Amino acid sequence: VWCRQLQNDRDVNELKEKLRNAEEEIKFLRLEKVSVEKEVNATRIELDSVLRSFDELQNEHDELADSKSQNKEAEIKLEEISALQFEMSVLKTRAAKIVDDEEVLASTDEEDEAVLKARIEERERRITELELQLLEGEKVRREMHNRIQELRGNIRVYVRTRPFLPGDGDEQESSIEACPDGESLSIVDNRGGRDHQFKFDKVFPPSSGQDAVFDEVSDFVQSALDGYHVCLFSYGQTGSGKTHTMQGCGNDAMRGIIPRAVEKILEQTQILQRQKWDFKLSASFLEIYNEDLKDLLLGMRNRSDSKVAKLAIKRNREGKSYVENLTEVQIETSDANEGMSQLDSLMESAARARSVASTKMNAQSSRSHSVFMLHLRGFNEENGTSVHGALNLCDLAGSERLDRSGVGSDAKRLRETQAINKSLSCLGDVFNSLATGASHVPYRNSKLTYLLQDCLSGDGKALMFVNLSPTLESSNESLCSLRFAQRVNAVELGKATKHIQYGSKKR
Repeated sequence: VWCRQLQNDRDVNELKEKLRNAEEEIKFLRLEKVSVEKEVNATRIELDSVLRSFDELQNEHDELADSKSQNKEAEIKLEEISALQFEMSVLKTRAAKIVDDEEVLASTDEEDEAVLKARIEERERRITELELQLLEGEKVRREMHNRIQELRGNIRVYVRTRPFLPGDGDEQESSIEACPDGESLSIVDNRGGRDHQFKFDKVFPPSSGQDAVFDEVSDFVQSALDGYHVCLFSYGQTGSGKTHTMQGCGNDAMRGIIPRAVEKILEQTQILQRQKWDFKLSASFLEIYNEDLKDLLLGMRNRSDSKVAKLAIKRNREGKSYVENLTEVQIETSDANEGMSQLDSLMESAARARSVASTKMNAQSSRSHSVFMLHLRGFNEENGTSVHGALNLCDLAGSERLDRSGVGSDAKRLRETQAINKSLSCLGDVFNSLATGASHVPYRNSKLTYLLQDCLSGDGKALMFVNLSPTLESSNESLCSLRFAQRVNAVELGKATKHIQYGSKKR
């Protein structure tokens, strides 16, 4: 009995040990299960992230494929255009031969004069059709080019050469020749006599009027209504026509980009009102003189508001820049004529306040950078959508050489020139940093670059006008401007941000 009892105790102990081992194994398995569940959850999260990344990459791939397809279509169009150009040239030669070769007409017994005349008219009609097709093909090519530039986010560069002026003297031989394609030019370097070739988004010859210039930038300007922040600035040596391009003069054909841009925006707001949009426009105008900000619209403030606070560039909660204490004048949108009248008063007030002086190179030389700011705030009462666009039109002071401007003996003018050249140099440093992808971009090195930081950092769209003087004496400065513009044109800012908020649709 004792032996049996002892054996039972051993069996019980073995069973207890097995039970204890089983419980520990179950505990271990439970812990392993929790660990596996965590790994599964982490894998699921990572899978979701990979799927999102795949969707984004797929969208980018689709956009690039679509862009590539459009480029291919544009290339096919260009090949068709080249073939049409050749055919048109052949037909023109044949038509001219038929018209001019009177001996052939006299000796042809089988075809009378009426038949030949009909054939000439038919060929002239065909030539006209081919010319229209050529123009249409060029339009398609331009649209494709602009689309590619918009996807890349490049700063667009337009070049404009002014005509000769009475102050240029008897010299009438231009150092610059614009090519017929509207995108290329050649310039003679008066120091070495060599020709230099350049190509940009658009090149305007001296014969181009203010209307032709604005037609090319009108879509760019209108994108401010779509909620983009748009910056257009003119660059070039003093006396090259920057202020004429931006502001112009008078009320007709000589008006510049600023009045034409506001007029177009007012016209579009009238159209958008029929679609339940309500737009509010306000304008500001400032200059940067010797690295100080100056409000050009102080004269339009109420006389009771005699306190003049110092202007300062600040950042709001969203990190966007604004100028503190700057005068903001409301522009009437319900009546376009009233709105344009307000703009005329605003421009006159700014012109009286801007710093100008006479130099050897320009009788009315701007001694500061001026920036016209138009703020657009729109709200659609039907669907609750709101947009906030901005249009910044900058007339930069011209770079100067002291030996040509003759301001070296005047301490005040010398200081102005030094401040102008320094800020333009800082602008060049910013573009160089953007072009090379530098980790730090020196926006704060000047008031000009700090003010334009939003537009030059990928938040908005930017376009630079390079203004040139045609004289041989100015060819060195023109060549420097073109080389600078070439670097700017290579800068890719990325796709611009559209400032729009969608609300709930009203029932």
